[in-house]
Amino acid sequence: MATIFSKIIAGDIPCYKIAENDKFFAFLDINPLAKGHTLVVPKQEIDYFFDLSNEDLAAMQIFAKRVATAVKGAIPCKKVGQAVLGLQVPHAHIHLIPIKKESDMIFSNPKLKLTDAEFCEIAKEISSVFK
Repeated sequence: MATIFSKIIAGDIPCYKIAENDKFFAFLDINPLAKGHTLVVPKQEIDYFFDLSNEDLAAMQIFAKRVATAVKGAIPCKKVGQAVLGLQVPHAHIHLIPIKKESDMIFSNPKLKLTDAEFCEIAKEISSVFK
């Protein structure tokens, strides 16, 4: 059974896409901790982040770095924090979260409620900076 992330990658579920290449896909988290909170996932359906091959793990981090650079270029923040949790969805993923202070990355913090128009604008801004 395909994960929700595999369905997003396949286009079966809509998302606010930031970027993709042949191996990875980046899109906005629909329950964000901050504007610009982005998920980076491998197109290969694999549950545990550290079950990725060494080559794919390194390539995913390099892709995430490019996405984080775009997020930082589009969203006012001090840094883009990275978290790998992987318990809610059985598909490896990296959270990239624009932060001004460390407590901005506490996952029990209230999530933002954004409109479709706000998500679309944020995705457009980040995508336009992605290189």
